[in-house]
Amino acid sequence: MRNSTKLISLLILAIALIAVFLLTDLNASNWDYVLPKRTMKILAIILTGSAIAFSTVVFQTITNNRILTPSIIGLDSLYLLIQTFIIFVFGSTHMTLMNQHVNFVISVGMMIGFALILYHFLFKGEGENIYFLLLIGLIFGTFFSSLSEFMQVLIDPNEFQVVQDRMFASFNNVNTELFSISVVLMLLATLYFLRFAKYLDVLSLGKEHAVNLGVNYDSVVKQLFVVIAILISIATVLVGPITFLGLLVANVAYQFLKTYRHSILIVGAILISIISLVGGQLVVERVFTFSTTISVIINFIGGVYFIYLLLKESRA
Repeated sequence: MRNSTKLISLLILAIALIAVFLLTDLNASNWDYVLPKRTMKILAIILTGSAIAFSTVVFQTITNNRILTPSIIGLDSLYLLIQTFIIFVFGSTHMTLMNQHVNFVISVGMMIGFALILYHFLFKGEGENIYFLLLIGLIFGTFFSSLSEFMQVLIDPNEFQVVQDRMFASFNNVNTELFSISVVLMLLATLYFLRFAKYLDVLSLGKEHAVNLGVNYDSVVKQLFVVIAILISIATVLVGPITFLGLLVANVAYQFLKTYRHSILIVGAILISIISLVGGQLVVERVFTFSTTISVIINFIGGVYFIYLLLKESRA
């Protein structure tokens, strides 16, 4: 009952912030133009926040580590590499970049394909494959970032401006058609995830306990990694990378809800993520007047919180 009350409080706060975001400075002369654009921003925030929070809680359960996020396997870096490579080879006016549908399909397809190939080869053998996976993902992420930076140094400064726009998350120009595709993909990923949702509470106990309790550990973890890759790919391609959001909202959910039940943790993390993004977007628009991006604010707060978690773990 206590956690139910907390979830209701989070829901009320989220609805209140959304209402403030939608209705501020709205009047009879501008509502037909402003309201649809703000509504699309809110829908993109809900989708992105849900995907990142959802995937981060599941990822941290699988790895049994609360300071890791899915970005450690290199998907954010791969997205930036894809965008930089297209501009470096073809230019910013090429159809692949100008046509958002083509760019969306290529980016999501390559990110999911990379994750599937990585998981397929690493889960062939026996042993602590998760930690090996994280190590390989970290190496690939560094490699992708280095390649991106190398190409960014060589391209024309005007072309670099286009690359720079892709480096930071933005909810200001969300494509309606891409949003529809993203919603469909996320619903499919969520439906697929429901087959394995019952295992999360057991997986949080660790591999040995999960195996002893009858869980087909390697198979379940591999399927969950695929779901994580799909969700992160959708969120990143739709609005751009927000590295520390998942770390921030997942750990706040753990501290606020204080429960092991993932049915509550995932919902709580999603609500906290929506609150963070809507609040951050309000700060970007009302305080900084679009002089910065929401990813800068989230990553600054998340980075400070990450340092705090590291210091806390070192003292434990």
